[in-house]
Formats: sequence, C-alpha cells, structure tokens
Amino acid sequence: MGPHLQEPNEEELYEHHKFVASKGQEPLRVDKFLMNFIENATRNKIQKAAKDGHIWVNDKIVKQNYKVKAGDEVKVLFEHPPHELLLTPEDIPLDIVYEDDVLLVVNKPAGMVVHPGHGNYSGTLINALLFHTKDLPTNDNERPGLVHRIDKDTSGLLVVAKTEAAMTHLAKQFFDKTSEREYIALVWGNVEDDEGTVEGNIARNPKNRLQMQVFPLGDEGKEAVTHYKVLERLGYVTLLSCKLETGRTHQIRVHMKYIGHTLFNDERYGGDKVLKGTTFTKYKQFVDNAFKILPRQALHAKTLGFVHPVTGKHMRFDSEIPEDMANCIAKWQDYSKHSKQ
Repeated sequence: MGPHLQEPNEEELYEHHKFVASKGQEPLRVDKFLMNFIENATRNKIQKAAKDGHIWVNDKIVKQNYKVKAGDEVKVLFEHPPHELLLTPEDIPLDIVYEDDVLLVVNKPAGMVVHPGHGNYSGTLINALLFHTKDLPTNDNERPGLVHRIDKDTSGLLVVAKTEAAMTHLAKQFFDKTSEREYIALVWGNVEDDEGTVEGNIARNPKNRLQMQVFPLGDEGKEAVTHYKVLERLGYVTLLSCKLETGRTHQIRVHMKYIGHTLFNDERYGGDKVLKGTTFTKYKQFVDNAFKILPRQALHAKTLGFVHPVTGKHMRFDSEIPEDMANCIAKWQDYSKHSKQ
C-alpha cells in the first residue's frame, strides 16, 4: 500500500443510485428491481455489488435475494465517487491559515464534510477548494488535493497539496509518521494516567458499517497509535491532548472509547449520553445544556506540523479551539470548581 489515503469511512461511501419503491410495488428481488431502474446495468454487476455489501435498503445492507416492498428506499453505495458529481467548484468561504504556490493550510469548521460522498455532494471542503484554486492534483482515490482528512464534525487544521509533487512529498510524511498532528479532546470520565499511549489495530465494525473498532490482537485492520496527555481534570470529564502517530478513520474517537473514555457528545460512539456522573436531575440538565452548546464530538485538530515540500523548512500551525468547544469546556470548568467531588 502506498502513502495515500486508503481506508474508506462513511463519508466516503458514495451514493450512486437511490430509488424509493412506489406504493404499488409488488415484492420483487432487489437485483431485479435495480435492473429495471439502472440504465446500462448488467445483472452481473448488480450481483457483485450485492455480494460486496453495496446495496442498502432502508439504511441496512441486503443480499441480492432481498424482496423490495412498497415504500422501501433502495440505495447503491460504492467506495468510489460517481465522477460526474465529484468536481463542482462552489464559492464557499474558507478560513485559509497559510497559502503558497504548492500547498495551503485550512482551518475547517465543524459540520463541513471534507469531500463529496454519501449524500454530501455539495458544500464540502473540496468544492470550496476547487473554486479557490481551480486546479488541484488528484490522489489515488480521485480526491483532489487531499493528503489527510478530518471527520465532518471535527474542527481544525488540514493541509492541502496544490501540485502533484507536493502531494507525493506530503503523503510520504504522513505515511512515514513524520508529520505532527495534535488534537484537543474532551472525554468522559477521569483519565487516571497523566499520559499514555493507546495501540490497537482499527478496522470497520462488522456489525455496524458506520463505526470503526479496535481489534487488539492485530489480526484485522490497520496499525493505529495515539499518544495522549491530560491537560485538565474536570471531574466527570477530562481534557486531553492527543497526538496521532498514525491517521486512521475515527482513530481518536475509537481509541478513546476503547480505553473507556468515549469523546463527549460523540453520538456515533455513544458519547451523547450521560456516561459518568451523578443521577441528580440537575446534573442531567447541566449535561444536556453542555450537549446543546457543543452539538458534535468534542474534538479539534489544533496543531499541524510538516516539512515544506519545496523549501525543506519545518512548518507548524496552531489554531484556536472553536467557540462551541471552548464554551463547553468553560462550562465544565465552572461545574467542577463548584461541585464537591
């Protein structure tokens, strides 16, 4: 495997087709149903898609003999984008922290998807970048300019290559683990050790395609290493600095859950419930308010460091913790000061 992006995540399952079965639909095998709807589709192609788990009905993967009923929503999702939908430049404001002829560093807001896919074909960072720079190089997976990614609901710094040479050079740094990436995370529970390292291969959760999980025996998935340091203990939550040695899909979110400290308000991994604390109604209300202030996982890509592909200089960028996360942290600081734990 080369030093490019490999692992798909749900932001990267691209919706190629979507049909809703009409009210008068008699039960019909999904492969036959799709044959009727998709132009130029061969039975063979559809059966292969089913075998590979690419056919979904009502957001669940189905086999080719599934009987489609009235009202069913049938989707075909692949791990590569439909080309005609990928490259639409859009005039979306960008917070560009640094830019020169070969690369740029952007501070991505939470809620912005990095590139088109699975229901997000516009409004993504790539759409914005294509408008801004017109001509971006494409990596192995047809993703213009991308050397690494951050999840939709994670905020923070991302480097984008503007030339093929810069992309190759930067991708190698990420692959060789020489780039620096530090995240700030607010996690549930009191993290006992002041610092530590989480190691554990990461692969897709076979029971839930939208989650990744740790395979501690290393028999599956890709090697993943996260170093963490406690910045502040706030009673029922802890503020951490996490440094990535590898950059797997959802790595910090999965590793923190694995050691029993799910990210605060990380809905996909169960952090959007009260996982630690008291049973008092007042406390539950306090947590609910904190969720409202920060309606996403508490994760921010704060620092990014790499060697410039042309000058050879080491570059390091730092970003402010965004307001939603800063307000949530302040709320917990205030709470832990006033509660006698």
